Amino acid sequence: MALKEFTYRGKTLEELQKLSLKEFVALLPARSRRSLARGLKPQQKKLLENLKVSKKPVKTHLRNAIIIPEMVGKMIFIYNGKEYTQIKIEPEMIGHYLGEFALTRKSVAHSAPGVGATKSSAAVSVR
Repeated sequence: MALKEFTYRGKTLEELQKLSLKEFVALLPARSRRSLARGLKPQQKKLLENLKVSKKPVKTHLRNAIIIPEMVGKMIFIYNGKEYTQIKIEPEMIGHYLGEFALTRKSVAHSAPGVGATKSSAAVSVR
């Protein structure tokens, strides 16, 4: 069975990469479109420049940067408030924010209940 080719709003990755930023913005959902329609912020421009030049993964705190086709295939370390999470940008991530892929909270994994947590454990002496 052949793999399904990636498309975003009817356009292949190669077609998306040929589009100018203004043309690409027209394909995005409203929130992302409004954000990018104002233009890239200086930090975002610097991040894109670093991604073009660097062969190594780039570290960033820009969780609010929107993934554009130019970034596909690059490795990025995204800060989650405590540490950097390494992410490889895939075509399916286009249009999403970087912060969506570096979670800031861990899922809670509780262990066994403690002494006194249940009626049967209340009678157990703790020595």
